[in-house]
Amino acid sequence: MEKRLPPGPREWPVVGSAFAFSKDPLSLFANLHRDYGEVATITIMGLPFFFFAHPRAVKHILVDNARNFTNREAYPELRMLVGDGLLTLDGTDHRQQRRIVQPAFHRSRIESYADEMLEHTHRTLQSWRPGVEVDIADEMSRLTLGIAGATLFGADLVAETSEIGRAFLEAAEYTDLPALSLGRLPLNLPFTPYGKFMRAKRMLDEVVTRIIVQRRADARESSDVLSMLLAARDENGAALADQQVRDHVLTFLAAGHATTANALTWTFYLLSQHPDVMAKLSDELAAVLRGRDPTVEDLPRLPYLEAVVKESMRLYPPAWAQARRAIADFALEGYEFPAGSFVVVSQWVTHRRHDFWRDPQRFLPERFDPSTESEPPPLAYFPFGAGPRTCIGMPFAMLEARLVLATILQRFRPALAPGFRVVPRALIILQPANGVRMILEPVTRSINVSAPLR
Repeated sequence: MEKRLPPGPREWPVVGSAFAFSKDPLSLFANLHRDYGEVATITIMGLPFFFFAHPRAVKHILVDNARNFTNREAYPELRMLVGDGLLTLDGTDHRQQRRIVQPAFHRSRIESYADEMLEHTHRTLQSWRPGVEVDIADEMSRLTLGIAGATLFGADLVAETSEIGRAFLEAAEYTDLPALSLGRLPLNLPFTPYGKFMRAKRMLDEVVTRIIVQRRADARESSDVLSMLLAARDENGAALADQQVRDHVLTFLAAGHATTANALTWTFYLLSQHPDVMAKLSDELAAVLRGRDPTVEDLPRLPYLEAVVKESMRLYPPAWAQARRAIADFALEGYEFPAGSFVVVSQWVTHRRHDFWRDPQRFLPERFDPSTESEPPPLAYFPFGAGPRTCIGMPFAMLEARLVLATILQRFRPALAPGFRVVPRALIILQPANGVRMILEPVTRSINVSAPLR
């Protein structure tokens, strides 16, 4: 007897919800939760996908039974781009490779990157002029690419950040095409979506290969991620293959800049729309820093800054959904699901639930102050994922975001350009569809704007 599956919407023959997913997955998932509750079924090209909205399902899939849910088969296009890095490996391979790179993300190592983060932030500030309109999304992409290159790989990518950022965007846009779109056809021509994807892939491969070759030729000692990858040995004493190093470097370059760049972009946008929050944050920065650059030691004394970043990632989580495929049968939310089932949980939906968050559409950093707000259930908030696949770069991203914001906001208050409409677009990362045009308004408060770097 066929097992009873969760309900779901009426769908098109053959394609199912493929077009709805490609057009607006954020609305699709939000509507599934609104109409069907904690679990719903959709099909895409004949494959059933089961959407879960409750934190207990997040815990079951990502934490308690993580080994039953593979990541690799859920993101085939991502594997085409980055190969077999931590984002796309599963099982024993993932655990082994994560152990190899984990030391590069220890707290003391990450904190040693602070000066480099500040130096690149000052380079950005030196290029800004009061009253000028910029795309803050592009600015943050260039900034975080430069930081990722310097801190993780010891590479100067400043001159290439625009080209690299464009390559990542073209690759992401190909993955967003509808399943039956003609653009999906593997026609490797300069003007086809697939051709643009392959061009972007070649360009990124060339950048990564150059980074690795330069490091192999450099006799100087270093303690960054790339050095650890090149020096790593498995239990048999074998070094990583060149392809493995390439895949890890490209994965960290992609994830290490895109998530933070978008988190910063959304934070600047939200602050521009909430002057009360901006004023409170400005007061905290002024009281603690008095115009100088932030240090790692300052961050515990900037709790509202941390709350602003966390609240921004609640409303606009860079990782807006996570998909897995079940290895074995499993039971969840009163249903039984067969092996091979695709499952999806969504930060976008769970972070905005009315039963867990007071006034959830409101930008309210105070909700992350435990003295003023009741705690939501565990995993009602999971911007960096959860369980054994929690983003290895979470401490890096949180440090970078706070240092960048604290530095920039003492000098400029970017304001949304009049009439500009910001629309989220769910690609691999949640990003604004057409950037975010902002005017660089200078801070009028008297501060030491020429505070030297340490």
